[in-house]
Amino acid sequence: MTTPPQKAAWRLSISIMAGLWIFAPIPSLARPVTYAGGWMAMTSNDGYDNGASLLYSPTATTAIGPFLNHYRGTDAELAGLQFNWLARRWNNPDSQGNFYFLSGLGVSNDDGHARPGGFAGLEADWEDRRFYVSYENRYTAAGDDVKEEFQQRGRVGVAPYVAEAGSLHSWLMLQLDHAPEDENNWRLTPLLRVFKGDYLAEAGISTDGHALFNLMITY
Repeated sequence: MTTPPQKAAWRLSISIMAGLWIFAPIPSLARPVTYAGGWMAMTSNDGYDNGASLLYSPTATTAIGPFLNHYRGTDAELAGLQFNWLARRWNNPDSQGNFYFLSGLGVSNDDGHARPGGFAGLEADWEDRRFYVSYENRYTAAGDDVKEEFQQRGRVGVAPYVAEAGSLHSWLMLQLDHAPEDENNWRLTPLLRVFKGDYLAEAGISTDGHALFNLMITY
Protein backbone atom coordinates (compact mmCIF):
# COMPACT_ATOMS: atom_id res chain seq x y z
CA MET A 1 0.00 0.00 0.00
CA THR A 2 1.35 3.44 -0.98
CA THR A 3 1.87 5.77 1.97
CA PRO A 4 1.29 9.57 1.83
CA PRO A 5 5.05 10.39 1.66
CA GLN A 6 5.42 7.95 -1.25
CA LYS A 7 2.49 9.57 -3.01
CA ALA A 8 4.03 13.00 -2.46
CA ALA A 9 7.37 11.91 -3.93
CA TRP A 10 5.66 10.30 -6.90
CA ARG A 11 3.51 13.38 -7.56
CA LEU A 12 6.63 15.58 -7.51
CA SER A 13 8.35 13.26 -9.99
CA ILE A 14 5.38 13.33 -12.35
CA SER A 15 5.07 17.13 -12.06
CA ILE A 16 8.74 17.65 -12.94
CA MET A 17 8.52 15.30 -15.91
CA ALA A 18 5.31 16.79 -17.26
CA GLY A 19 6.46 20.37 -16.84
CA LEU A 20 9.73 19.79 -18.73
CA TRP A 21 8.53 17.80 -21.74
CA ILE A 22 10.47 19.98 -24.23
CA PHE A 23 12.44 18.99 -27.35
CA ALA A 24 16.07 20.03 -27.94
CA PRO A 25 19.34 18.38 -29.07
CA ILE A 26 21.28 17.07 -26.05
CA PRO A 27 23.95 14.58 -25.01
CA SER A 28 22.24 11.19 -24.90
CA LEU A 29 23.50 9.42 -21.78
CA ALA A 30 22.36 9.76 -18.18
CA ARG A 31 25.05 11.65 -16.34
CA PRO A 32 24.87 13.94 -13.28
CA VAL A 33 26.25 16.97 -15.22
CA THR A 34 25.15 18.17 -18.67
CA TYR A 35 26.37 20.89 -21.05
CA ALA A 36 26.77 24.52 -19.89
CA GLY A 37 23.34 26.18 -19.68
CA GLY A 38 21.45 22.88 -19.77
CA TRP A 39 18.78 21.53 -17.42
CA MET A 40 18.10 17.95 -16.29
CA ALA A 41 14.87 16.62 -14.78
CA MET A 42 15.28 13.16 -13.28
CA THR A 43 13.22 10.66 -11.35
CA SER A 44 14.49 7.36 -9.93
CA ASN A 45 12.51 4.57 -8.31
CA ASP A 46 13.76 1.22 -7.00
CA GLY A 47 13.49 -1.10 -4.01
CA TYR A 48 15.40 1.28 -1.74
CA ASP A 49 13.95 4.72 -2.44
CA ASN A 50 12.14 7.13 -4.76
CA GLY A 51 13.89 10.30 -5.88
CA ALA A 52 13.36 13.38 -8.01
CA SER A 53 15.66 16.25 -8.91
CA LEU A 54 15.86 19.28 -11.19
CA LEU A 55 19.46 20.29 -11.93
CA TYR A 56 20.96 23.21 -13.85
CA SER A 57 24.53 23.15 -15.23
CA PRO A 58 26.05 26.67 -15.06
CA THR A 59 29.25 25.19 -16.52
CA ALA A 60 30.15 21.99 -18.36
CA THR A 61 31.59 20.54 -15.12
CA THR A 62 28.98 21.48 -12.49
CA ALA A 63 25.26 21.01 -11.81
CA ILE A 64 23.08 22.34 -8.99
CA GLY A 65 19.40 22.17 -8.07
CA PRO A 66 16.71 20.86 -5.69
CA PHE A 67 16.20 17.18 -4.87
CA LEU A 68 13.73 15.05 -2.93
CA ASN A 69 14.34 11.47 -1.76
CA HIS A 70 11.79 9.19 -0.10
CA TYR A 71 13.27 6.18 1.72
CA ARG A 72 11.10 3.08 1.61
CA GLY A 73 12.64 1.35 4.61
CA THR A 74 12.03 4.23 7.02
CA ASP A 75 9.13 5.96 5.24
CA ALA A 76 11.04 9.23 5.67
CA GLU A 77 12.16 11.96 3.29
CA LEU A 78 15.22 14.13 2.65
CA ALA A 79 14.90 17.33 0.59
CA GLY A 80 17.42 20.03 -0.19
CA LEU A 81 19.96 21.33 -2.69
CA GLN A 82 22.21 19.01 -4.68
CA PHE A 83 25.63 19.85 -6.19
CA ASN A 84 27.47 17.62 -8.71
CA TRP A 85 30.99 18.15 -10.04
CA LEU A 86 32.66 16.53 -13.03
CA ALA A 87 36.19 16.21 -11.68
CA ARG A 88 37.77 14.45 -14.67
CA ARG A 89 36.82 13.34 -18.18
CA TRP A 90 38.83 11.11 -20.51
CA ASN A 91 37.95 11.52 -24.20
CA ASN A 92 39.36 8.82 -26.45
CA PRO A 93 38.71 8.28 -30.17
CA ASP A 94 36.18 5.49 -29.54
CA SER A 95 35.33 5.74 -25.83
CA GLN A 96 34.83 8.09 -22.88
CA GLY A 97 35.37 7.93 -19.12
CA ASN A 98 34.06 10.26 -16.39
CA PHE A 99 34.62 10.81 -12.67
CA TYR A 100 32.14 12.82 -10.57
CA PHE A 101 31.68 13.97 -6.99
CA LEU A 102 28.04 14.17 -5.81
CA SER A 103 26.65 15.92 -2.73
CA GLY A 104 23.43 17.25 -1.25
CA LEU A 105 22.45 19.20 1.85
CA GLY A 106 18.97 19.79 3.24
CA VAL A 107 16.36 18.79 5.80
CA SER A 108 15.03 15.34 6.63
CA ASN A 109 11.50 14.65 7.81
CA ASP A 110 10.08 11.65 9.65
CA ASP A 111 6.58 11.89 11.16
CA GLY A 112 6.83 15.68 11.30
CA HIS A 113 10.24 15.74 13.00
CA ALA A 114 12.68 17.83 10.94
CA ARG A 115 16.46 17.75 11.27
CA PRO A 116 19.50 18.56 9.09
CA GLY A 117 20.61 15.92 6.61
CA GLY A 118 22.70 15.36 3.53
CA PHE A 119 24.66 12.95 1.38
CA ALA A 120 28.01 12.69 -0.40
CA GLY A 121 29.48 10.22 -2.84
CA LEU A 122 31.25 9.62 -6.12
CA GLU A 123 30.44 8.17 -9.51
CA ALA A 124 32.67 6.83 -12.29
CA ASP A 125 31.79 5.41 -15.70
CA TRP A 126 33.41 4.26 -18.92
CA GLU A 127 31.80 3.33 -22.22
CA ASP A 128 32.28 2.88 -25.91
CA ARG A 129 29.57 2.23 -28.49
CA ARG A 130 29.20 -1.41 -27.42
CA PHE A 131 30.12 -1.76 -23.73
CA TYR A 132 29.39 0.18 -20.53
CA VAL A 133 30.62 -0.08 -16.93
CA SER A 134 29.99 2.20 -13.93
CA TYR A 135 30.38 2.42 -10.16
CA GLU A 136 28.84 4.84 -7.66
CA ASN A 137 28.55 5.16 -3.91
CA ARG A 138 26.77 7.42 -1.48
CA TYR A 139 26.81 8.03 2.26
CA THR A 140 23.59 9.53 3.63
CA ALA A 141 23.36 11.08 7.11
CA ALA A 142 19.92 12.28 8.15
CA GLY A 143 19.69 11.36 11.82
CA ASP A 144 19.58 7.88 13.35
CA ASP A 145 15.77 7.74 13.19
CA VAL A 146 15.63 8.66 9.48
CA LYS A 147 18.59 7.25 7.59
CA GLU A 148 22.30 6.85 8.14
CA GLU A 149 23.71 4.47 5.60
CA PHE A 150 26.39 3.75 3.01
CA GLN A 151 25.23 2.40 -0.36
CA GLN A 152 27.13 1.40 -3.48
CA ARG A 153 26.14 0.30 -6.96
CA GLY A 154 27.89 -1.23 -9.95
CA ARG A 155 26.67 -1.70 -13.50
CA VAL A 156 27.78 -3.50 -16.64
CA GLY A 157 26.02 -3.15 -19.96
CA VAL A 158 26.16 -4.15 -23.60
CA ALA A 159 24.44 -2.62 -26.60
CA PRO A 160 22.73 -5.34 -28.71
CA TYR A 161 23.28 -3.15 -31.78
CA VAL A 162 25.32 -0.04 -32.58
CA ALA A 163 22.89 2.75 -33.53
CA GLU A 164 23.65 5.85 -35.54
CA ALA A 165 23.51 9.31 -33.96
CA GLY A 166 19.90 10.47 -33.52
CA SER A 167 18.51 6.92 -33.63
CA LEU A 168 16.98 4.88 -30.81
CA HIS A 169 19.78 3.45 -28.65
CA SER A 170 19.36 0.58 -26.21
CA TRP A 171 21.48 -1.15 -23.58
CA LEU A 172 21.01 -4.42 -21.73
CA MET A 173 22.39 -3.97 -18.21
CA LEU A 174 22.98 -5.75 -14.92
CA GLN A 175 22.93 -3.61 -11.77
CA LEU A 176 24.28 -4.83 -8.43
CA ASP A 177 23.36 -2.82 -5.31
CA HIS A 178 24.93 -3.17 -1.88
CA ALA A 179 23.35 -1.51 1.16
CA PRO A 180 24.91 -3.03 4.30
CA GLU A 181 22.30 -1.60 6.69
CA ASP A 182 19.31 -2.78 4.63
CA GLU A 183 17.52 -6.07 5.26
CA ASN A 184 18.14 -7.05 1.63
CA ASN A 185 21.70 -5.76 1.54
CA TRP A 186 22.50 -7.24 -1.89
CA ARG A 187 20.19 -6.74 -4.85
CA LEU A 188 20.70 -7.75 -8.50
CA THR A 189 18.58 -6.06 -11.16
CA PRO A 190 18.57 -6.85 -14.90
CA LEU A 191 17.35 -3.75 -16.74
CA LEU A 192 16.82 -2.20 -20.15
CA ARG A 193 18.01 1.34 -20.94
CA VAL A 194 16.67 3.15 -24.00
CA PHE A 195 17.38 6.71 -25.10
CA LYS A 196 16.81 8.98 -28.04
CA GLY A 197 17.41 12.71 -28.23
CA ASP A 198 16.18 14.38 -25.03
CA TYR A 199 14.82 11.31 -23.29
CA LEU A 200 16.32 8.39 -21.43
CA ALA A 201 14.36 5.66 -19.63
CA GLU A 202 15.38 2.57 -17.67
CA ALA A 203 13.17 -0.27 -16.44
CA GLY A 204 13.85 -3.58 -14.74
CA ILE A 205 12.86 -5.97 -11.96
CA SER A 206 15.31 -7.17 -9.31
CA THR A 207 15.79 -10.82 -8.48
CA ASP A 208 13.84 -10.25 -5.23
CA GLY A 209 10.86 -8.72 -7.06
CA HIS A 210 11.41 -4.93 -6.75
CA ALA A 211 10.64 -2.79 -9.77
CA LEU A 212 13.11 -0.19 -11.07
CA PHE A 213 12.10 2.77 -13.22
CA ASN A 214 14.25 5.81 -13.99
CA LEU A 215 13.54 8.67 -16.37
CA MET A 216 15.72 11.61 -17.41
CA ILE A 217 14.83 14.59 -19.59
CA THR A 218 17.50 17.10 -20.59
CA TYR A 219 16.99 20.39 -22.38
